[in-house]
Amino acid sequence: MVGSKYKKGASIVQIRKGLEDATRLAFLPANTSVEEISFSGIPAEWVYSKKADEENVVLYLHGGGYNSGSPSTHRELAAHISKDSKAKVLLTDYRLAPEYPFPAALEDSIQSYRWLIEAGYSSDKIAIAGDSAGGGLTLATCVSLKDSNDPMPSSLVCISPWTDLEITGESVEALENIDPMVNLASMQLMASNYIATNDPRSPLISPLHADFSKFPPILIHVGSNEMLLDDSKRVAEKAKQAGVDVTLNIYQEMWHVFHVFYRLMPEAKKAVRAIGSFIEKNFRR
Repeated sequence: MVGSKYKKGASIVQIRKGLEDATRLAFLPANTSVEEISFSGIPAEWVYSKKADEENVVLYLHGGGYNSGSPSTHRELAAHISKDSKAKVLLTDYRLAPEYPFPAALEDSIQSYRWLIEAGYSSDKIAIAGDSAGGGLTLATCVSLKDSNDPMPSSLVCISPWTDLEITGESVEALENIDPMVNLASMQLMASNYIATNDPRSPLISPLHADFSKFPPILIHVGSNEMLLDDSKRVAEKAKQAGVDVTLNIYQEMWHVFHVFYRLMPEAKKAVRAIGSFIEKNFRR
């Protein structure tokens, strides 16, 4: 869920167009390469800096409430993460609700990770990251990988993650009129489309309810002025109680996925650079 604040009552078509329009003028940093690929019928993009280590990969899962978003809406952010982590970024164009409700997005993210393993990348050199719904999907992907005894990634990065699709956090109501990026009506619509007839408390839909034991290090970024603040705080506490090396950074007076304003705001640039350092530090040698 990135872009200008959705209008209440906006349709999914309008939400998708608004997000694409908001990122149409994305500007990639110098010496960035973009390559379109596909695997198992899933379209994706490699986005990488000239300085990226060929062995290091960030699987990036874009935000958009599981209903919108694409590699084009998150290409610029991915490029900066590549530059600051010195890793290649794989942007997966996973299937979206309502056409493809749960578990379509999760199936595509898991397949993307397994494709990387099959292609010869070591799990020690793969990080998974995402923003908003993509941040929740990052955690859900790791839940599924653990349950299937797949090799775990080196680290997880969650930017303003949506971890509770029941939308029960107190910050949702308290901060709706302050967060400039999202609103409750749009969240409810997108949650309903994604959940469909499934249990919203499933850890694979709402990773707030997951067992985080044996997870790799997690970095969570969230703004103090965003509706999903409690989604981050509650997950961080649960992960900590499970013995996970989790870092929760709450950026004062920042809003939902402020990182997309990398070129305009020093706070965003500093936050993305912190993400890059975290990812690079956790690639196991």
